[in-house]
Amino acid sequence: MKSAHRLPTEATDRIAKAVAAAELRTSAEIKVVVSRYCWQDIRDKAESLFYKYQLDKTKDRNAVMILLVLVNREFLVYGDKGIHEKVDEDFWLQVCNAMREKFAAGDLVEGLCTGVERVGDQLATYFPRTEDDENEIADEVVHED
Repeated sequence: MKSAHRLPTEATDRIAKAVAAAELRTSAEIKVVVSRYCWQDIRDKAESLFYKYQLDKTKDRNAVMILLVLVNREFLVYGDKGIHEKVDEDFWLQVCNAMREKFAAGDLVEGLCTGVERVGDQLATYFPRTEDDENEIADEVVHED
């Protein structure tokens, strides 16, 4: 990685492609946000970013954000009301454990892609893609400084 504060373009392109592929199977939205640091509780930061990027505005309230904080070495998978009504806590733990395994092996990009794929699988089950589906949220990774 060139900088401890940003993922390289090749990495963010790969993650964005994973998001686009996952969203081909679901009407839900997935957003990956990479933050340099977090001076507050990561849940509070995730909630703030979720609203900042208007992920709470999707038609079915079924957006999921994956937040990675580089300096703090933390991450959180944050879902909106619609997905929380469908899945239990075990789902979120499984996603986080799969990601944590990749992160522990030193592969941030694979960890994020794994999280996107796992979330996409569940979203496709509960919110299958419809013929008239629109991509409500851009697939690109956001760097939050």
